[in-house]
Order: sequence, then structure tokens, then C-alpha cells
Amino acid sequence: MQVCGTAAVSIFLAIIGGSAVLPARADEACRDFKWDVTQERALFAGTPTSTLSGADLKSAPSIEPNRFYQLQLKPQEQVSFAVTPGKQTPAAGAFAGIATVKISKPGNYRFALDAPFWIDVVSNGALLPAQDFQGQHDCDAPHKIVVFELVGTPPFVLQLSGAATPSVRLTITPAPARKL
Repeated sequence: MQVCGTAAVSIFLAIIGGSAVLPARADEACRDFKWDVTQERALFAGTPTSTLSGADLKSAPSIEPNRFYQLQLKPQEQVSFAVTPGKQTPAAGAFAGIATVKISKPGNYRFALDAPFWIDVVSNGALLPAQDFQGQHDCDAPHKIVVFELVGTPPFVLQLSGAATPSVRLTITPAPARKL
């Protein structure tokens, strides 16, 4: 009978120990980015400012770098994009939204999202090419980061599409200078 009690305690300790490892694994996944994402991780650790995304450019809220946002999206079929998104995604059941991005100086900016959304930035009526991107499947703080060079005439329009969830948490941060 003592053996069963010892086995039960061992199983209990293994379960407790195993569950204690799960947050560490998730945290490790978030540390697997090839860039230093300390700035983004610090913002994601805070409380986001919640706002409604726009259904069109006229209703788009303005967002700024170095802040943490939670945008409430709309059914994708209700959104009129400034420019056709760079990736065609099925609209049935997908969510989307638009925001304008206010920056104080031109340069490369990182757009960090908590889930696998399609992200475009529009300037002067055209899609900007992504300069770089990466993501971590087991991380949501952030999950995906895309770098865009924001130069030219504002406003810059952020377009999110193909989302499986009705909201997105995001940050925009100036990209550090590349080290050679």
C-alpha cells in the first residue's frame, strides 16, 4: 500500500513540475527571435489601449509608435481597404481593420502583432514592401514582427486582414540601426 502512495506522490509532483515548465517554454519561444525584441516584449507586458479599427480610411483611428494597442476589428467584408491587400485571403469569417500611423520622423519601423494576421502598410496609394519579417509560432507577445520603411508623405495606412479573431494586440517601434 505504501508503494501506491509513493507512486501517487511521484505522479502528482511530475504533474506539478511539468505544468511549471509550460510558462518557461512559452517564454523561451518568445526569446527565439533573431532580433533583440526587448522593446516589443516590454510593451506587450503592459496594458493595451483599446480602440476600434476603421472600416475605411475616414473612420480609421490614428496610432503612434511606442504604445501598446488592442484594435477591435470588423468582419472583413465590411472593410473598404485603401489599397487591395497584398495577400488575398478568404473573407468568409475573417476579420480586418484599418488605422493610420503617425510618426515623428521617417525610418524603419517594426509592426509587432500577437497573432498570424496579414499586415500591409500603404503610402501614397501604394503598398510598401516589407523590409524584413519573422515570427514565433508558440509566442503571442509578440507572435509576428514585420519591418516597413516609413518615408514619404503621411498618412501611412495600416491594413490588417485575414484575421481569425476579432481583435489584435499590436505595437509599432522604431527599428534599431542594423549592426554590420
